[in-house]
Amino acid sequence: MKNRKFALVVLASAMTTFFISCSDDDADVVTVTETVEVDSSLPVGDLLVNLSGNLVAESGTPTQGLVEVGVDTDDTNFVRFADDFTTELGTGTVGIFLSTSEVFTPDPANGNPDLMLIGNVAGNGEMFIKLGDTPDAKYTHIVLWCATANIPFGNVALN
Repeated sequence: MKNRKFALVVLASAMTTFFISCSDDDADVVTVTETVEVDSSLPVGDLLVNLSGNLVAESGTPTQGLVEVGVDTDDTNFVRFADDFTTELGTGTVGIFLSTSEVFTPDPANGNPDLMLIGNVAGNGEMFIKLGDTPDAKYTHIVLWCATANIPFGNVALN
């Protein structure tokens, strides 16, 4: 009798594990793993702003603020988040992506051609991200993506 109860418990556990692990609840989960070295150097001299825009909050976050893309007097490209920049900080890492649209559209199988990770939110307020080169003209937006919650925190159209 004990063996039969044990067998039923094992069978029930196995079936529960099977149904839980095979559920399609995670079908929409997107995981982006990318390593980027962020240079938080400050611009030399004045930043000549080429593109800018104001963040639009998404997913109920308090995201807001002015974002600028420009070049300093040494011809180094930067993204600047102004003093009024605010977003949610309690959920984990918030990635900053140059994007071809306001929507975070990962395509890791093809090297994410519509996204370029440039850094992570370090805190609210003014922040500079030094870019290696002039951003490709195809990048028309910046998207803040929270990988922990798998949701967008905000975006900005750069004009």
